[in-house]
Amino acid sequence: MPELENGKFDAAAFLASAGLGRRIIRLKAKRDFFSQGNQADSVFYLQKGRAKLTVISKNGKEATITLLNAGDFVGEESIAGVVGLRLATATAITACTALKIERAEMIRVMHEEHAFSDLFVKFLLARNMRTQADLVDQLFNSSEKRLARILLLMAEFGKPGAPETLIPKITQETLAEMIGTTRSRVSFFMNRFRKLGFIEYNGRIQVHKSLLNVVLHDQLPEHNAISASILDTPQNESRKAKRGTARVSKIEQKEN
Repeated sequence: MPELENGKFDAAAFLASAGLGRRIIRLKAKRDFFSQGNQADSVFYLQKGRAKLTVISKNGKEATITLLNAGDFVGEESIAGVVGLRLATATAITACTALKIERAEMIRVMHEEHAFSDLFVKFLLARNMRTQADLVDQLFNSSEKRLARILLLMAEFGKPGAPETLIPKITQETLAEMIGTTRSRVSFFMNRFRKLGFIEYNGRIQVHKSLLNVVLHDQLPEHNAISASILDTPQNESRKAKRGTARVSKIEQKEN
């Protein structure tokens, strides 16, 4: 067995090869690993490519909740208690290669091989920390700063090795869903980042290290002036003018 080396279990070899209860699958971009509501009967380990995890509400609204890179597991809910249903849809963003591990085999190797269970628990803790960071980001940061953070995460800044500065194709609608804003706002910020030299945007997005300044140090040239211009759109200025006129009218009425 390839996962056994000198009688010892090799987690990396296990995740790189097919075997009993596991097989390698290949998906083209936009194809699903599984869909929300399917039976949760397996776990996937992403060997190559990028994917995303989305959920759909009862009224049909779709939201992207996380992006997946090579080295991530997805569908881990299948090993929690009895076999249930998928809570989300996993879709390939680029061409992907993944190891599909059947539920029974996943539970067996976790119980019997400490090297594998250690690796999997480490992944779960990292996923939990990422989820907490996403929540804090959503609650406390501006949409502009949230967009900068997502672009840096997609470019894998902060991970060991050189970052993949050229990120996979992703629509502005998907970015808007992830940071909780509108597509037009994402377009506005992307154009600003490009003009400031933080990114290059020509079909695919190339992220430069200077974008870290937005997230870590809030270093955005003329930030206050530009933020004001975002808020003071013609429509908002018109509303402010109407409110001011209404206040003046009320004061005149009281004086009379």
